[in-house]
Amino acid sequence: MTTIVTDHCKGCRFTDCVTVCPVECFHYDDDMLYIDPDVCIDCSACIPECPVQAIFEETDLPDDKREWIEINAQRSKETPVCSDKMDPLPGAEERKKQLGL
Repeated sequence: MTTIVTDHCKGCRFTDCVTVCPVECFHYDDDMLYIDPDVCIDCSACIPECPVQAIFEETDLPDDKREWIEINAQRSKETPVCSDKMDPLPGAEERKKQLGL
């Protein structure tokens, strides 16, 4: 099993989660973060750090978010590692409010 980033991250890309990851499994693009399932050790340290509740254990992933398992696996292979905290995307706080968080 692994930990999965879902679409709540899209347009935000808060990186609080990255700072607690012991294995550098996060990757990023212009829109969001992804987790490499081959690197993730399933420690779950990142889950409570996400301010937009975008990260789930695979076993707790809602049915309507199952597609994100494959998206994370694919996109993490195509994007650079994110090992340091970065500024959130412009509009991230507004997106957070839209999500009701």
